Amino acid sequence: MTRLPALRRTAFAAALLGSIALPSNAMAQAATETSYSIPQDRIAGLADFVDGVMAQQIATREVAGAVVTVVYRDKVLFSRGYGFADIDKGIAVDGQQTLFRPGSVSKMFTWSALLQQVEAGRVDLDADVNKYLDFQIPAYEGQPIRVRDLLSHTPGMSDVGGLTAPTPDKIQPYVEWMKTHIPARLWRPGTETSYSNYGSVLAGYIVERVSGEAFPDYVEKHIFAPLGMNATTFREPLPAALAPRMALGYQVKDGRLVAEPFELFSPVMPAGSGTSSGPDMARFMMAMMNGGALGKARILKPASVKLLMTNSVANAPGLPGLAHGFFVVREKGPRMVGHGGNTGDFHSNMILAPEAGLGFFISETGGEGSYGGRTELTEAIIGRLFPVAPAPRVAAPANETLPLGAYRVNRRDYASAPDPERDLKIAAAGPNAVVVTNDGKASYWERVGPMRFERATGARAGGPYEQLLFHGAEGRWRLSFTSQPHVLYHFVQP
Repeated sequence: MTRLPALRRTAFAAALLGSIALPSNAMAQAATETSYSIPQDRIAGLADFVDGVMAQQIATREVAGAVVTVVYRDKVLFSRGYGFADIDKGIAVDGQQTLFRPGSVSKMFTWSALLQQVEAGRVDLDADVNKYLDFQIPAYEGQPIRVRDLLSHTPGMSDVGGLTAPTPDKIQPYVEWMKTHIPARLWRPGTETSYSNYGSVLAGYIVERVSGEAFPDYVEKHIFAPLGMNATTFREPLPAALAPRMALGYQVKDGRLVAEPFELFSPVMPAGSGTSSGPDMARFMMAMMNGGALGKARILKPASVKLLMTNSVANAPGLPGLAHGFFVVREKGPRMVGHGGNTGDFHSNMILAPEAGLGFFISETGGEGSYGGRTELTEAIIGRLFPVAPAPRVAAPANETLPLGAYRVNRRDYASAPDPERDLKIAAAGPNAVVVTNDGKASYWERVGPMRFERATGARAGGPYEQLLFHGAEGRWRLSFTSQPHVLYHFVQP
């Protein structure tokens, strides 16, 4: 989930972005605790509430089709489909059967596979990744990338392109892609988050190398099959048994929803080529909230699940951070973790609140509105079940000078010249507010603390409420958003 990406939606889609999050950074609770009680009226009316939001989105947000799945206390509360899987043929989305593309939510399968190998003693999280590869990743100033740095998106690498194939016969195997697309090293690993699809591909390859099993075979045998996720796969094109169930991906062209070809992410398979159904995602969510087990099946030990949800790094004190695979969504009331995903045509979120025993998965396809629709529905569900109050507004501290101007995201392809048009522009709106302009769209933010502002434009009653924070020092000013712990914005010197 992200409300203010510095990159346009098309760039996010091409990069398989996964993003979510709100504040902060205490240690995770045990994955199986259910110490937070949700009022029953909020649970009882949730399906009707989601129906209402989705009806409005289909009418106003260019949403072609969607699936929403909610689990609560070890049961599937509902898995409902909305809109069409195929508009021209009049095939409605079936919340039990229709398949969607979760994008980077698929990374959670990859991280789970990696921790299985840690449990087996074949992988050391603090080892140099080169120990497990048949090619070498250069060190940066003598500092190698640790396996742990992959989980926290801190390998210190440039972003890279070439993530998709135009047709099945043009697919470059992910192992070959990985060896021919080694990114430039930019800073010391473990010091700055910058979302890395390449790092996730490395993790999948490490699983393949140490297990002796091809990655798609491995996840099917050791994650999907034990959990009964029979409609989930990384394979592209889809297996013949699954292909008829696939929802078409849509874009808006000339004012109408138009079906797009099936997207091929096999060049970066472990980073986001997954396909799944609502009920399958329910099984995975329940396993994660039960310490790695579902019924008699176990894919991870409780300690490994806890690690996936335990904070690893944040770009500044008091900011939300990344866990080990999961993103931190909220630290209390209750604590939530999750992961988002965007392909060119599908926009997804998976959110877990283990203390409350609740999780939900959303995937939407359609035009520009479906990208924001996924975020809108995520925030609506969180605001209904776990409402919070907006932060109190405060006056500016004496002698505070805000580092206003342009800020550039650290996640980009450094082989290409930066585009100043993509920079965020921050301007004052009086002593206690700022205006943020992104891709020509402005939003208004009000002061809630020193160097800290909360979004007022488009804020939803009950929250969550996004904040931004200026941090750093003269010559090294940085900007961070609570919804984007996976990237950092650098001040652009005028």
